[in-house]
Amino acid sequence: MITAIVLIKTDVDRIPEIAESIAALEHVSEVYSVTGTYDLVALVRVARHDDLADVIPGRISKIPGVARTDTHVAFRTYSQHDLEAAFSIGLEG
Repeated sequence: MITAIVLIKTDVDRIPEIAESIAALEHVSEVYSVTGTYDLVALVRVARHDDLADVIPGRISKIPGVARTDTHVAFRTYSQHDLEAAFSIGLEG
């Protein structure tokens, strides 16, 4: 299983709506609202690396209100504490 951490910059007035749209996508396991440079963090879990292109640029980037995504691919599962430490963010959800 491959886990991708997707950092998402959005239209701040639409964060709850955008988070809900992302959470509804196949392969998205969690979505957090964050403080800092980004507005949302999504965890995407896929079986094959090739599947990431379908989920991230193929779907997340096309949601209205998503301004930018940055992706970090990992081969392990991250805890909330790991994410907060690695990206200097405060998870709110």
